[in-house]
Amino acid sequence: MDHSDLLQFEPAPAADGALPYYAAQAQEVALFTHAFQQRLPVLIKGPTGCGKTRFVEHMAARLGRPLVTVSCHDDLCAADLVGRHLIAPTGTVWTDGPLTRAARTGAICYLDEVVEARKDTTVILHPLADDRRVLPIERTGEQLAAAPGFMLVVSYNPGYQNLLKSLKPSTRQRFVALNFGYPDAAVEQAIVEREAGVPAAVAQQLVALAGALRRLTEQDLEETASTRLLVMAGRLHASGIGLHAACRAAIVDALTDDADTAAALDEVVGAVVAPAA
Repeated sequence: MDHSDLLQFEPAPAADGALPYYAAQAQEVALFTHAFQQRLPVLIKGPTGCGKTRFVEHMAARLGRPLVTVSCHDDLCAADLVGRHLIAPTGTVWTDGPLTRAARTGAICYLDEVVEARKDTTVILHPLADDRRVLPIERTGEQLAAAPGFMLVVSYNPGYQNLLKSLKPSTRQRFVALNFGYPDAAVEQAIVEREAGVPAAVAQQLVALAGALRRLTEQDLEETASTRLLVMAGRLHASGIGLHAACRAAIVDALTDDADTAAALDEVVGAVVAPAA
């Protein structure tokens, strides 16, 4: 069945009438669009704060599909996604979970950081992520066929993966994979300028700081400076906070709790960020 007509739906605009802002890096917009047309699920891999969620929001609006987002966590179970029976004044009633609602209404379902969910939870995605496009609801006996326009999108941060937190090959191989990284300097500067509302010179310093922090190897950091942290620092500065203080609060102290590591990172900030005039 040809679902290319779904691309003709009017995009869901943001409050100001525009699509959610996203600066394309390579072929990810075209790949996602073709995956949608071909009814293929998408797996997005990339570090924290590199734009994975914003990309999905942008694409949902671009394709004119409603978006259901689930932030996965250690206690997320299958019932949280599929649904459960609840007690109501009239008796016991079935309530769809977010995955079921998305499949029933033809929405895009985005499972953010899917590897954080319990292992047995991801198994329920299998029949939705292959040619069957069916969600078996064991507690009601329903075999829910996904409505036209439904798309399954999951993401995770490969840097957090270990033997206990990884996708099974049987799950991974059902998805088209998109690899995300931090943007090139020019693109990242444009993002920070627009999202933080700071002048080009300030955005340039923040991007240079990110580059310096990302090159550090001697510091024991689980994560490095993300584009999201740069935007947060920029917003603090745009509101009247000194740039060095904004970087300390939004970047340095967000990356580490260790005093010695924070002092080392703060030295990098001092070397890159110009002091206030």
